[in-house]
Amino acid sequence: MTLERRDGRPYYYRSVRDGDKIRKVYVGAGEKARVSHEEDALRRTGRKARLEREKENLERLEALAAPVLEVSEVAEILARAHLVAAGYHKHKGEYRRARRA
Repeated sequence: MTLERRDGRPYYYRSVRDGDKIRKVYVGAGEKARVSHEEDALRRTGRKARLEREKENLERLEALAAPVLEVSEVAEILARAHLVAAGYHKHKGEYRRARRA
């Protein structure tokens, strides 16, 4: 997004991705160019702030989920140990009772 000056007058172009290519799209000149440039700058800073907030929220949620994941792993290990002790074995992903010959 560029604010270009030609003959002392500002012209504003937005960069737009068109497939693999990036092309410039004319937005306006004069006061409209300045206003559009400022709006886009505000939108960009708002987007950056939102992404930072989302990243912080994700880190906070991961920190809250860590103890739950640990307890889940321990419970799974205990369940497997209990099944093996009760005479079950794993066959194609599921536990089956061992045959008694």
